[in-house]
Amino acid sequence: MPLISTKGVYGLTAMYELSKHNSDTPLQIKEISSNANIPQNYLEQLLSKLRHASLVKSIRGAKGGYVLAKEPKDILVKDILIALEGDLKIIDNKTDNPILNMFFSEAKSDTQKIFEITLSQLDEYQDRYNEVLHYSI
Repeated sequence: MPLISTKGVYGLTAMYELSKHNSDTPLQIKEISSNANIPQNYLEQLLSKLRHASLVKSIRGAKGGYVLAKEPKDILVKDILIALEGDLKIIDNKTDNPILNMFFSEAKSDTQKIFEITLSQLDEYQDRYNEVLHYSI
């Protein structure tokens, strides 16, 4: 079983789409769904969880939609995943072996450190991706 489910991947994708959008105007669910290739009904559920975690704000009305609740530089990937997944677990239960419990505890801590990257830092991956696309001999 993967550490991050489809819920986490789709939610992070939606948040990344919002981070690339002009923060002055809300992005409608149908736009996020289309841009990120996420089923609209599922996206509504994810955005609701993200709103309850104070990561996005919803704007009502004909021109309404969603915006990030904070600047992309202030939102950690870890916080998005925890809001959607509940926790980033390595195992569900402790073992009877204290050595393995120490190992799994350290592994969980190390895993969370991997996701202590901000939404704005994901742009570095965009830059790296662009370099690969523009590679020439």
